[in-house]
Amino acid sequence: MKGGMVPTWLELLLATQFFAICTNHLSSTRNECNLFCIDCEESKGAFCYYCRSRHHSTHRVIQIRRSSYHDVVRVAELKDILDISDVQTYVINSATVVFLNERPQHRGCGVSAIKASSSSYNCEICNRALLDPFRFCSLGCNLKGIKEDMRTTVPIGDIIDYTRKDDDTDSSNTSGNSGNNEESCSDADYCKDNPSPPRVIRHRRKGIPRRAPFF
Repeated sequence: MKGGMVPTWLELLLATQFFAICTNHLSSTRNECNLFCIDCEESKGAFCYYCRSRHHSTHRVIQIRRSSYHDVVRVAELKDILDISDVQTYVINSATVVFLNERPQHRGCGVSAIKASSSSYNCEICNRALLDPFRFCSLGCNLKGIKEDMRTTVPIGDIIDYTRKDDDTDSSNTSGNSGNNEESCSDADYCKDNPSPPRVIRHRRKGIPRRAPFF
């Protein structure tokens, strides 16, 4: 997901509520809606094992799992369809997983705040302490980070336009300076042809010296 390359199904995946009971298979044992199809992109993204066999047998489907009441997905199911190199990975039940969304944490106090302040690595969006030098703690934070990067990136065309504007300004200043130089030269020629009259220096005549009276 680097460089603004975000798949269209990712936002739907992050907004989907999983582990509800499938209304089409209420009496079945494996009726939890913990599957997601990245080919269909339906508004009702989650479905169960039986719905997959019937409607998504030839599609690319990923399975959502739970860890401490939070949704995770195995890295092995995402590595071929999504770039998750900036997301912190965790090993849960011998499987490497990533969290789908940001996990709630107490801000300003408690263990979470102490870990965040003392950790060498933190999530760039929610500031959660990370175990390794990654940028984000979940796929949701990764998506938010990409959107922020896209908003702060200056288009190349705008930079070129600004440069041209500066060049035009410099050219106008140069031409203006040339005109001032020509006026200065014409003034100098006028002064050369019409020299000012010589200045006459006059000395004041001293008065007759007088002696101080004797008493």
